[in-house]
Amino acid sequence: MFSATRHGSKTIYRHQRGFTLLEVMVALAVLAIVMGAMIKVTDSYAFNAGYLQEKTLAQWIAENKAVEYQLKNEFPAVGSKEGEVEMVKVDWQWRVKVSTTDDSRLRRLDISVALKNGDLDTPITTLVAFVGQPL
Repeated sequence: MFSATRHGSKTIYRHQRGFTLLEVMVALAVLAIVMGAMIKVTDSYAFNAGYLQEKTLAQWIAENKAVEYQLKNEFPAVGSKEGEVEMVKVDWQWRVKVSTTDDSRLRRLDISVALKNGDLDTPITTLVAFVGQPL
């Protein structure tokens, strides 16, 4: 591009620099690709943050159940128990399967935790704990 400036009887032409349509289109294409990648990463981060929050809360519930059994000062009977609990305004369900071990004075606890509307057969977390026979 050129621009013309008149100085008296003379016309002075100057070359103006600018972007061509092709350069602008390439820049927009690169920007679109980068923005798409950024949106995907942000979405992935948000999903992972929610998953980690659920996993952490479920782990705390399982640990609380294990501590309850350890503090009862009684030897748990072999079998399974299920129940519900609320933590941070979310309803959860849990299952404790008590089984024997090679040591007759020790019981194994398999504690599964899922959201209340979830499936305990595919829990968010499972914790294994052991309870000894009181002396």
